[in-house]
Amino acid sequence: MKINFPLLALAIGAFGIGTTEFSPMGLLPVIAKGVDVSIPVAGMLISAYAIGVMVGAPLMTLLLSHRARRNALIFLMGIFTVGNLLSSIAPDYTTFV
Repeated sequence: MKINFPLLALAIGAFGIGTTEFSPMGLLPVIAKGVDVSIPVAGMLISAYAIGVMVGAPLMTLLLSHRARRNALIFLMGIFTVGNLLSSIAPDYTTFV
């Protein structure tokens, strides 16, 4: 069986984005305790992420429409990865947001 590497990369990227989007809901108590805020305040992180996606997706589509799709996807996945790494080492809520 021949492995389709572009499709595998796309599937891994989609899994990463989906996990980032949905796993914080179940981890809200842990996140709230980790950044020393209440659970409703920590829940605002999910709203902030959703608003970022709502605004960012059409904006990035417009800004990167003239670029090669492959390069645009690599660039955006790089930004996504750096953002996740930075949020994992955030010392407090303000930095986390």
